[in-house]
Amino acid sequence: EPRSAWCCLVWTLVIVTMNSFVFFMNLVLMFVIFTIVLLPTIVVVYFGFQCHSRVLHSAARYCKSILDDNSSSALIILGFVIMSPLIVVAMAIYCSLARRLRLFMCFQPYSRAVYKGVKWRWYEEGGLCSCAKGWNTQVKAWV
Repeated sequence: EPRSAWCCLVWTLVIVTMNSFVFFMNLVLMFVIFTIVLLPTIVVVYFGFQCHSRVLHSAARYCKSILDDNSSSALIILGFVIMSPLIVVAMAIYCSLARRLRLFMCFQPYSRAVYKGVKWRWYEEGGLCSCAKGWNTQVKAWV
């Protein structure tokens, strides 16, 4: 049966808050994974830009003795070349982790706010991360 207007508003706020929390947790997880995987690219491009004479031209000892403009340019190019495969690797890691933990099942439908007696979606699946229910072997995901 449908809820009253005030009850529907309160439940809508609860569901919006919960879905926003789940969204931001997914965003933080994605940020952490991408930062860790893309760290080599970040370091290489940083040192390339730091030691190039037309960009920052740092007075650090390694910039004067080891890296000249040609090697700094090579570092910048290398960093941007290895970025593409590392982005694919980071996305594959995030997608496999999200699938294994079933993170997207934590989002709740808004029909929970409108109608009484609608169960939480993850409750029907066997728990927050579907730990109580066996794996469905029919589901295939290609990354």
